[in-house]
Amino acid sequence: MVQQKSLLVSLIMLADCIPIPPPPKKRGKGRPKFYQDRLFLKALIIMIVRNLHKVHELLSVLQQPTLEMKELRSLLTHNGRFPSRRTWERRLNTIPESLPDQIACLGKHLVSLINPWEHIGRAAAIDSTLLRAKGGMWHKKHREQGIVPHTSIDTDANWSKSGHHGWVYGWKLHLVCTVASVWIPLAAYLTPANEADNEVASELISRLPEEAYFVLGDKHYNAPNVRELCHGPEDGDPERILVTTKYGKYPHTDDGVEVRRIFHKLRSRAIENFNEQFKGIFNVHGQVPTKGLVNTRRFALAAIFVYQIALLYRHEHSLDLRVGLKAFLKAA
Repeated sequence: MVQQKSLLVSLIMLADCIPIPPPPKKRGKGRPKFYQDRLFLKALIIMIVRNLHKVHELLSVLQQPTLEMKELRSLLTHNGRFPSRRTWERRLNTIPESLPDQIACLGKHLVSLINPWEHIGRAAAIDSTLLRAKGGMWHKKHREQGIVPHTSIDTDANWSKSGHHGWVYGWKLHLVCTVASVWIPLAAYLTPANEADNEVASELISRLPEEAYFVLGDKHYNAPNVRELCHGPEDGDPERILVTTKYGKYPHTDDGVEVRRIFHKLRSRAIENFNEQFKGIFNVHGQVPTKGLVNTRRFALAAIFVYQIALLYRHEHSLDLRVGLKAFLKAA
């Protein structure tokens, strides 16, 4: 009887087939990497799917004497060598730096495969969503005094105000996704919650595929630097049309108000529903499971990457790309 591969193993094997961003033109100091980033991307898939957020948790699970773990260990081996614990810690701490480029690269690949804009306008929605920090809240009074009243407080996080939830202590996950029947994440970045949306927009828009012609955002992206990025690109960069909510007293009466209302509705249906689906799948309607900027950035961006991997798997197997993703990943 032929042993069928587990779903998790199948997802890990997909990481060998996806495009990887080109390495930096100038190599950093030190010895060349023996283990490539692809191996640690595989480990991130395991960590997100199995809710493992520390290196010792990952290694403890991989040491279990099951057929699935044996197969996973073999997929995390290079030239007969399995990384040491110190190597795991060091590389998993540095991999968040490369995840935005990896997400953008895989997003472009998914766009070429799925072709979500085949019958509709080539629009992408940009927005940020707040994630609550793990542990207690560092109130402004104590922050200004340099007092950390409890060890559970994540001092890397910060405050921001949400129109729905009021003041939130935590993080901002900045995202761009397709405005189409399939929500494909195209770019992502994580910052403390006090970072302005328009200041982070360049990290996202500069990574979008050329096909993304319309960029739809709320009034926080109605800023000179974002307009310049879209309308005045550097040589070789694609020109895009930025459509945002206008500042000023409602109701607006200018000639473009009805067109903007349509675009705003399209943006809201795509990015806000995607944000809610993302939080539901990865259980972050409450607090995030990690502390510190590096760990939280790794968790949030790796979750976006795993969402993309799930889309790729389900596309290859002709499964629904919008419904059943949470159950699918839970089953892995």
